[in-house]
Amino acid sequence: MFGLSALFLARFQFAFTVGFHIVFPAFSIGLAAYLAVLEGLWLKTGRSAYLDLFKYWLKIFSVVFAMGVVSGLVMSYEFGTNWSQFSQKAGPILGPMLAYEVMTAFFLEAGFLGVMMFGLNRVGKGLHFGATCMVSIGTLISMTWILASNSWMQTPQGYIIDEATGRFLPGNWWQIIFNPSFPFRLVHMGLAAFLSVAFIVAGVAGWHLLKARREGRQASEQVRLMFSMAMWMAAIVAPVQFLAGDTQGLNTLEYQPAKIAAMEGDWDSEGRAPEILFGIPDMENETTHYKVQIPLLGSLILTHSLDGKVPGLKDYPKDLRPYSPLLFFSFRIMIALGSLMVLVGLWSLFLRWKGSLYSNAMLHRVALWMSPAGFIALLCGWITTEVGRQPYTVYGLLKTSDSVSQIALPSMATSMVAFVIVYFVVFAGGITILLRSFAEEPHSGEEGPSEHEPQMSAGTTQVSHHPHNAGLAE
Repeated sequence: MFGLSALFLARFQFAFTVGFHIVFPAFSIGLAAYLAVLEGLWLKTGRSAYLDLFKYWLKIFSVVFAMGVVSGLVMSYEFGTNWSQFSQKAGPILGPMLAYEVMTAFFLEAGFLGVMMFGLNRVGKGLHFGATCMVSIGTLISMTWILASNSWMQTPQGYIIDEATGRFLPGNWWQIIFNPSFPFRLVHMGLAAFLSVAFIVAGVAGWHLLKARREGRQASEQVRLMFSMAMWMAAIVAPVQFLAGDTQGLNTLEYQPAKIAAMEGDWDSEGRAPEILFGIPDMENETTHYKVQIPLLGSLILTHSLDGKVPGLKDYPKDLRPYSPLLFFSFRIMIALGSLMVLVGLWSLFLRWKGSLYSNAMLHRVALWMSPAGFIALLCGWITTEVGRQPYTVYGLLKTSDSVSQIALPSMATSMVAFVIVYFVVFAGGITILLRSFAEEPHSGEEGPSEHEPQMSAGTTQVSHHPHNAGLAE
């Protein structure tokens, strides 16, 4: 069928579903933390603007959280229908870790979500703030378990292979959970979630600041406050994210050098290597065309030494090389957007010092344009991480071609078409609701979900809906 295989469609289907899904858990992680900060500041200062912003973003959180649940649900079934061989062989290790997520994060979020959503006027202030904090902590714990699982697939250790069945059995749970790449990826992903939400908040505030300017009035205190908070986050977290990314790069160079070579478009290993800013990697001819490069910078960035040796793709057999063109461009888009976020943060500090943070229309326009930048960078980072692991699902041990189910191509194609149609219809509606919510300006006396009849049970359950959920796709 059009030259496609069932393996390709299985990978594409997982990439498609995770690509939709990953945005909403990251949104939930960052927004839950933001809500906890807003409520805490309201309780500490008594400033009503913090409460208004809490109620405003709580309504948005309810939509984002629900979309994360819906988008994550289907992936649990894909493990059984499309990736049964992977589930059978890696299940003894990944299954318990996902169960630990359920027993810790899942029950924590489900238990306190209803109180957070609808209990502001029904329980004491302290109890409600505690519920908000528990939901935020639950999202972070969930992210921790999911990233521990995915990181083990990137840098496996602590396992025993059953010679009779080829299954991975746990040998040392401490080594499995705290595998070599896990701490670096956890920090990098957490900061990405916070930064992505900061730019969404900044974009919404920027929109309302520009609207107030056009209407010849001053923006509300709530709008100015959330713009200020978002710019503080950008100014502080964006530079830290670059440092976190650098440490993860060093870790990747040590444990997955082929991924680094593909990301950089390097074919020959060499010391004193240049940094290729732009080019077009050619897998067939084993070269990168139209290179624009800076001498020595590649070694300096990757090894922190001008004489450091950088790996090349020719060091590896052709069938074990990640697909360089996709990694090359996804990595550079992520870096470019991250650099722009740093610049916006520094620019905001300068304007804050000049006293024109709320009057500079250009900054507000840039904040609006940059509002999706964090999530785009996050998606590019996920692509870089997962495509760079190929052709393996468990790096160096289990190939993707040996992980797929024995499923017919027509069945896979039918489910793929159904997923595309349903996802675009459902998520187009959800995103439309979010955009309409963003278009409403927060104001004094803002109403939250607690002022209305509840639309979901306090015991609403949540399927694991956090990023890097096994990442089989590419």
